[in-house]
Amino acid sequence: MSSFFTVPGAQKKRKRTPAPTDFPKKRVATKSFKAPSKPATPAPRKRVERDESISGSDSESNVGIDEHEAPESASESENEGETAAEKRLRLAERYLDNVRQEVDEAGFDAEEIDRDIIAERLQEDVAEAKGKVYRTIASELAVDEASHTLFRCNTLSTTSVAICAPHIYTVTKDQCLVKWKLQDLPANQYPQTTKKKPKKPPAPPRRRPTKVAMVKGNQKKAKDKDYKGHVADILCVAASQDGKFVVTGGADRRLIVYDAKSLKPLRIFTHHRDAVTGLAFRRGTNQLYSASKDRTVKVWSLDELAYIETLFGHQDQVVDIDALAQERCVSVGARDRTARLWKVVEETQLVFRGGSIDKKQKPDVDPRSLAHEGSMDRVAMIDEELFVTGSDNGSLALWSIQKKKPLFILAQAHGLEEPLLPTEASAEKTPDPKVVPPPQPRWITALRTLPYSDLILSGSWDGYVRVWRLSDDKKKIEPVGVLGNPSSAVDLIPNGVSADDSDDEMDVDGANGTKTAPWLLKGMVNDIALFERGERGKDGLCVVAGVGKDHRLGKWKKIKGGKNGAVVFEVSRMRKSPENGAVDGEVE
Repeated sequence: MSSFFTVPGAQKKRKRTPAPTDFPKKRVATKSFKAPSKPATPAPRKRVERDESISGSDSESNVGIDEHEAPESASESENEGETAAEKRLRLAERYLDNVRQEVDEAGFDAEEIDRDIIAERLQEDVAEAKGKVYRTIASELAVDEASHTLFRCNTLSTTSVAICAPHIYTVTKDQCLVKWKLQDLPANQYPQTTKKKPKKPPAPPRRRPTKVAMVKGNQKKAKDKDYKGHVADILCVAASQDGKFVVTGGADRRLIVYDAKSLKPLRIFTHHRDAVTGLAFRRGTNQLYSASKDRTVKVWSLDELAYIETLFGHQDQVVDIDALAQERCVSVGARDRTARLWKVVEETQLVFRGGSIDKKQKPDVDPRSLAHEGSMDRVAMIDEELFVTGSDNGSLALWSIQKKKPLFILAQAHGLEEPLLPTEASAEKTPDPKVVPPPQPRWITALRTLPYSDLILSGSWDGYVRVWRLSDDKKKIEPVGVLGNPSSAVDLIPNGVSADDSDDEMDVDGANGTKTAPWLLKGMVNDIALFERGERGKDGLCVVAGVGKDHRLGKWKKIKGGKNGAVVFEVSRMRKSPENGAVDGEVE
């Protein structure tokens, strides 16, 4: 009994006595230690021999290690013995090295050194992970100098717009889904391939998007259950960020998933009991949220082309929905005057009740024009804690998930309509001017934000896409300007009404500033989509507004002289002055 159990164990203990000559593992992980070259070679051999005594299966693979694999195995053996604190320190140093390399490649000046660009980048990454506002770009955009281009393809009113750069997807009331390709920036359209200076002047840049593909439904196929298309008005469209899927929803209660490249229908869902009015993808995923007039919100997974669940709670039609990175979404319920934040994982919802108005008296506005909120029609998320809603009384409301009442209400964001003539308000030959009702505010028909930034865009039928910004204390909405129009030119005409009815589809207002009268967006803005050009928006912002002669959900409001189509706005970054370290006239 002593020979078999005790002797080998004693021998092993005696073999471990020269262990102090080997270096400890923690000291190997430090940077200051440098192992000597001669005694370092026999250590792996002892370990290989010990492994061979246990099992000889790995001996062949361990002996045949190449010279190129030796450093990798050495680094792995070093990392095996490090503690959790040392691992965090090593990963942090690696992250800082990557950030420094990016900064060195991009280059920086004295101003960027003063504000510590590396620390700022770290703060942005932390804020993005937490889902909070971390970018302030509204004041850096040249909103007044934005160029505009109208494009259309002989369809009815455009009801919704979606962007997956460089493609635009528009849907209309005559069951059309159209795929467009945006033009590159003028500087990138005609790259010079030779070093010789060209003799001819460069061609004018192309601005109008090109039509790529089109799919049209058929109303006569309404009774055909096997028909893979829409048989009524298409009311909404959404495109996934990975460029795989395009989804449309219509008044025919159908939700159709298309292949983004070929616009071939992949799956048709008929789970909704009424018209599908809104679609939103969860940011960075293929999880889809749909809103409907049947007062429900449904969740879908397009990776499996499957239905997940239904969310109940609204007391009226759900007309708009929006979502960001977290597994939650915000919807608005029209006449129930509520916005609801759905926490899908927790299976809970937060209710935010509207209906309040700005109680401050305005001397230049008739008190009867300060209408109460009757329908909450639009919603857009700023970050995971803030969102904005637009209503039929023309007000923009800023909400926080921490409070049930709005933080701020901006009344009459798009002004008042023109007052009616006495003959239009009464059937009498000589009507009394007192019968004329007060002018009513214009509805908020389109609303969009740039996620995790302070930029907000809104649209109505006053002819402008207005730009707003979130205040520094995140408690107010402040005006910035109007896309494609100088603020001074807009203020010359009250309530956004202009007598200029000229047809200038391709008229581009750039930096030349030759046109003094404001350019009007003729029609009702039914939807807005946007994306940033370049890395972190260094080349500006591209905004697409869907326009139509009537509202996307009905025909109760007709715009005289309106046009059906969409408009592309190219917004560049502000020009820096020489004192800030940039050359005058250089666009950032």
